[in-house]
Amino acid sequence: MQTLKPSGRGPGVGLDPVLLAAAAVGVGERSAALVTVVGVDGSAPRRAGARMLVYEDGSILGTVGGGAFEHRLRAEAAEAITAGRPRRVKVHLTVELGMCCGGAMDALVEPLVPADRLVIHGAGHVGRAVAELAAGLDFDVTLVDDREEWIQAPGLPDRVRRVEGDSLRLLPSLPTGPRAMHLIVTHDHSIDQALVERLMGVELKWLGMIGSRTKRQRFKLRFAAAGADLARFEAVRCPVGLDIGAETPAEIALSIVAELVALRRSGATTAG
Repeated sequence: MQTLKPSGRGPGVGLDPVLLAAAAVGVGERSAALVTVVGVDGSAPRRAGARMLVYEDGSILGTVGGGAFEHRLRAEAAEAITAGRPRRVKVHLTVELGMCCGGAMDALVEPLVPADRLVIHGAGHVGRAVAELAAGLDFDVTLVDDREEWIQAPGLPDRVRRVEGDSLRLLPSLPTGPRAMHLIVTHDHSIDQALVERLMGVELKWLGMIGSRTKRQRFKLRFAAAGADLARFEAVRCPVGLDIGAETPAEIALSIVAELVALRRSGATTAG
């Protein structure tokens, strides 16, 4: 394929509806991919600078020319959203797609995925370590604890949102839905159990609780005795975190956040 070169001036960026919609993705719930034609060679349906926004449900805003090329880019956009990584797509319109244009086009596909919202119940040593590490990896972190001396203790990044109060009472005001993750690391097993009971029936991307296999089995027996839907409990991650032999709070936090990053990159959902 010939080297593709920018051709002509693309659309202005001032009030471009595609760019405005792309900017809104970061504060919404839906993922999308911004597709930009970055080069053309020969005859092509659009010039460099043409843009299209492809949402995760397949709907689009804007166009990069329609036809087989646009269809190919919509598929590439869906894959980029899942992988969370940008990609370049260079295509000869006639040779590869059977289009009549005769030219070639080069497009950049950039995934736009809203930050996952991580709610940490418990501001103890592990909870604080998870909050600090996750915030540095672009998670939207909320830390909740009713113990003033723990939730107000200095040392956390400014981007960690601290909420002083009872997690159970605050649940209706905390993030839920397909981008929300909840980690239960409180100082009291009875609070842990109550939180799991409330959250395992809520739509979440992920629900995890710190604890041993023995703790998990004990909770499972209690839920079974209470007539709870154990299928929902099976989706709760406990023990939580990747098995790296972690012992210290920092190591445990690393194992937990590593699991969250793996989940973010896979695009899967484990709870709800």
